[in-house]
Amino acid sequence: MPGTTAVHQTEIPGAKLLSRGKVRDIYDCGDSLLIVATDRISAFDHVLPAPIPDKGKVLTQISEFWFRRMADFVPNHTITTNVDEFPEGLREHPDQLAGRSVLARKLDMLPIECVARGYLSGSGWKEYQKSGTVCGIELPTGLTESAKLPAPIFTPATKAVDGHDENISFESAAELVGEARAAEARDLTLKLYEAGADYARGRGIIIADTKFEFGVAEGKLVLADEVLTPDSSRFWPADEYEAGRGQPSFDKQYVRDYLLSIGWDKEPPIPELPDDIVDGTRKRYLEIFSILTGAELDC
Repeated sequence: MPGTTAVHQTEIPGAKLLSRGKVRDIYDCGDSLLIVATDRISAFDHVLPAPIPDKGKVLTQISEFWFRRMADFVPNHTITTNVDEFPEGLREHPDQLAGRSVLARKLDMLPIECVARGYLSGSGWKEYQKSGTVCGIELPTGLTESAKLPAPIFTPATKAVDGHDENISFESAAELVGEARAAEARDLTLKLYEAGADYARGRGIIIADTKFEFGVAEGKLVLADEVLTPDSSRFWPADEYEAGRGQPSFDKQYVRDYLLSIGWDKEPPIPELPDDIVDGTRKRYLEIFSILTGAELDC
């Protein structure tokens, strides 16, 4: 892929590395955090060897697009995404930071993932097949894979440092964060999902489900991490939607499908992605960015 350079891992001399997640490298900047979205991609709880060039830029810039759109609903963690406005020691590394990093407020993060589902897919579909429920929420009988739900539902999950997030009931979430806070997070999650889904539908995209993360500052919820990205959401082309089957998508399901097609058992050794899968994934990320934002990625 001429003209593209992948950032698999950042190295910022003098900056205090706080953590390396599956995708993001986070640095402690004293009263703020530097969050860098690398081009790493994970599937089935493993970081794959091959990065997807520009993926981190898509995640950061599409999140900033949504942060701006959602500002009337909830404040967010962003201080600035302009490297020229970063602390002096960070400005010297635009090759690693430009377009893919955010200087963010420090928050007291909720220990739950706040998931909204409008369609029956993924782990929700698997649970429904067994019990007719999703996260303990009873759903009508006879629904098929990818079926639109009667109304969007809130299905929280635990946050896993390693391994897979685990779906939990609202009651379990309330035990972790308190009933009032859980109810507030639920209501805000559904409001943000419905606003995003309505906008995306006007662009020809179905947002089947997504996850949000919230922190607390001065007693109020603050939207953080990433928002309605191809890593945190299922994006389906509306003109190809048909209930009763899996859907073509603009997210990392393309990678999951490839890994399933080669019979990988989801255990090490982790297979390399061939060039055509890397290229196809990159194109899907760039395409959904353009469709939703109406702009070209700032590379």
